[in-house]
Amino acid sequence: MTRADVIIIGGGIAGTSAGARLAEHMSVLLLEAEPQLGYHSTGRSAAIFIRNYGNTTLRALNAASEPFFNQPDGVSDTSLLSPRGEMLVAEEDELDALADYAAEACGIEHLTPDQAVDLVPILRRDRIAAAAIEWSAQDIDVDRMLAGYTRLMKARGGHIRTGQRVDGITRQAGVWTIRSGPDTYEAPLIVNAAGAWAAEIARMAGASPITLTPLRRSAAILPAPAGHDIRNWPLFASASERWYAKPEAGKLMVSPADEDPVEPHDAWPDDMVLAEGLHRYEQAVTVPVSRVETSWAGLRTFASDRTPVVGFDPAADGFFWLAGQGGYGVQTAPALSALCAAGCTGMTCALPDAVRQALSPDRFPLRS
Repeated sequence: MTRADVIIIGGGIAGTSAGARLAEHMSVLLLEAEPQLGYHSTGRSAAIFIRNYGNTTLRALNAASEPFFNQPDGVSDTSLLSPRGEMLVAEEDELDALADYAAEACGIEHLTPDQAVDLVPILRRDRIAAAAIEWSAQDIDVDRMLAGYTRLMKARGGHIRTGQRVDGITRQAGVWTIRSGPDTYEAPLIVNAAGAWAAEIARMAGASPITLTPLRRSAAILPAPAGHDIRNWPLFASASERWYAKPEAGKLMVSPADEDPVEPHDAWPDDMVLAEGLHRYEQAVTVPVSRVETSWAGLRTFASDRTPVVGFDPAADGFFWLAGQGGYGVQTAPALSALCAAGCTGMTCALPDAVRQALSPDRFPLRS
């Protein structure tokens, strides 16, 4: 029997960042089902910080996280960000989507079609009706971020157990007992950071049956277009999210921006979905897709309102939700880990009350 003050289930960026924060104040044990941390969504992220990405609550979390990315004390000696930019291009039927995005965004510069093609020369000028760019969007060094949080948690006395898939959770006399094969763990607090498996963990624990839906997102690596230096290209995307593309280690990562509901699993791309998405991308550029070097898929898990679920469960004492981050988990991890630490330790949280209420599991009606 292994005991701790808090057990975190899930070793992606959400669980690892929360573990690093909590380990400063209490004994922490993190359980990860896979042989390594960050195996699922964290390791398959597009790895970019876009302050205007997401709904109002997510944009508040992005803003709260940005100072950490620039000065990641305890995690890295230098910024985790590097310049990139995000450019949205709209065809005629996407003008409303671009206008809606720009209306709620800050720091957006509108571009002419010619300016858009100057930035990304392979774009088809005749397909662009309008464009806009967020210059402040930046690449995130996710590997360095995850490694830094892991080191910090261990330096503060936290423990990590990989290969520990949870198969049973019970609570008695104010203590949770977690079973993983022959191993048993105990703690008065659980943090549910299990990503696509968060609803399953909640069911085991008898917590509120909040619906969380994993959505598959695919991506492919293409060779860099011949004759072009793509290193300084921004991420460029369809304004209505039909596809997006981003320079990646001298090559081009292209995603069909798919969101197909699936069961929690080790995701892989659907060949037809990927082919259709690459075709949509191909229609927007002058360079045909001649070869896919590699492809993969990850799971983006959302609640019904596409806002993360963070806070203590109203039906299960000592059960803290840190789930439903969708495609925003990496860039919101600094703010959400601080909220988790404040909730579990009783300390003050810097996030506004309205943001914390928008994240709370209490917003969903209890169901039997």
